[in-house]
Amino acid sequence: MQLDHITIVANDCRRLRDFFVEVAGMQDGPRPPFAVAGHWLYLGHKAVLHLIERPSPSGAPVVQSRESAARIDHLALRVDSAAQWEQLLLRLAERAIAFQVAPPNAGEERQLFVMPAPGVRVEFVIARQHLAGYG
Repeated sequence: MQLDHITIVANDCRRLRDFFVEVAGMQDGPRPPFAVAGHWLYLGHKAVLHLIERPSPSGAPVVQSRESAARIDHLALRVDSAAQWEQLLLRLAERAIAFQVAPPNAGEERQLFVMPAPGVRVEFVIARQHLAGYG
């Protein structure tokens, strides 16, 4: 088995779309004409992240609350090279996006965690062997 896709339902899909396109390097791509707004984000030719705009029952703006917050525990994106890891760190720094890196003794992989929207945590992971000479 492999990851097929993750779906996030949120009040502000644009903010999430911008994060995953501008920071994570996904591409906004074709999406079937559903009745609700949203985006399908691609890695290569595969739609891996489906963002769905949470509709307001009355058409009024949704007031952010615990019940209406976008919610998944996290999704993990694997980084394949030290160069990609370094580019990720640069994009996060350029946008002043806070992140946490798991301690070096966390195993055979390095993990970096970021929250691009309330209730949405993203893990970027890379095999430590790809980071020889990097933190």
